[in-house]
Amino acid sequence: MSKRCYYEVLSVERSANDEQLKKSFRRLAMKFHPDRNPDAEAQEKFKEAKEAYEILSDGQKRAAYDQHGHAAFEHGMGGGRGGGGFNGDVGDIFGDIFSDIFGGRGGGARARRGSDLRYLIELDLEEAVFGVDKQIEVPTLVECGTCKGNGSADGKTSTCSTCKGHGRVRMQNGIFSIQQACPHCAGSGKVITNPCKECQGEGRVHDERTLAVKIPAGVDNGDRIRLTGQGEAGPSGTVPGDLYVEVRVREHAIFQRDGDDLHCEIPLRFGQAALGADIRVPTLEGEAEIKVPAETQTGKVFRLRGKGVKSVRSGRHGDLICRAVVETPVRLTGEQRELLRQFEATFNDADAGKHSPRDSNWLDGVKRFWDRVTS
Repeated sequence: MSKRCYYEVLSVERSANDEQLKKSFRRLAMKFHPDRNPDAEAQEKFKEAKEAYEILSDGQKRAAYDQHGHAAFEHGMGGGRGGGGFNGDVGDIFGDIFSDIFGGRGGGARARRGSDLRYLIELDLEEAVFGVDKQIEVPTLVECGTCKGNGSADGKTSTCSTCKGHGRVRMQNGIFSIQQACPHCAGSGKVITNPCKECQGEGRVHDERTLAVKIPAGVDNGDRIRLTGQGEAGPSGTVPGDLYVEVRVREHAIFQRDGDDLHCEIPLRFGQAALGADIRVPTLEGEAEIKVPAETQTGKVFRLRGKGVKSVRSGRHGDLICRAVVETPVRLTGEQRELLRQFEATFNDADAGKHSPRDSNWLDGVKRFWDRVTS
């Protein structure tokens, strides 16, 4: 069966540079490598992509291929059939490309690090808006105080017999040879012969750590604050993980937050809405005045520029958006009831549209509905 064009295999143009070749091969390797995709067809596609990359990433071989095609490697012209033939070590040949698949050359660095932690902190709206300093207690693994984190009772270690101190071992997987962290010493190259009794050689123990967290002004639900090195201690004194403090803001009695804007409702008495009034409304920094015009209806919105939340990212202030809600009076005195009866008597059906615009629109809608139903 004839071979496909190497450029077609990698889905690149003939003018592709080294970085474009590497990027394309990385994508195919992540998709078809046997450790990720055991399907036989995927393995063949991986072999094909690897062969194409080995030829095109070598300047001399690429020049020969561009001039003679596959024939350049069929009769000794290019150094052997297939230009590479899978005799080398995949990890050694492709280094950084396979670090995405196997977690780094040797695979030990990631294993030799403490775990990251997540801590959920609840804040009042005012604390989130203006910022606050908090003390939190985090249950975690901390460095063993007895052995100072090295896991050894006497401070001594010996060379790992499995990897001979290299920290890596070579694993054979069919035609592939892959390096990974030594399972015996976890990639350190050293083993502890006399483990610390306090931590059983781990170099860390369970404890509760008290930390000071500075919450910046303007944080919102879901925002995370990263405390570098405050996660779990790494095994045998290695690098600790990080702590991510995630913010959750409690519901507020007055304000609802939408990004950097705040929303609230302002109740209006019937007379205030009908005649107009100057209303004092709360803001995060005190009070502000809103001039309510006469004949204001429920749902009218008043926007106070810059009275919202200062963004933690841009520094821009949001707005305070107030929605008017006209309230029906309750617990009326006899005199108040009589005055309302007299007031109501001044209206008639002919004036409904004049004094009650929503009522007029509603009646018109009802009339059109009945006309459609009865026609």
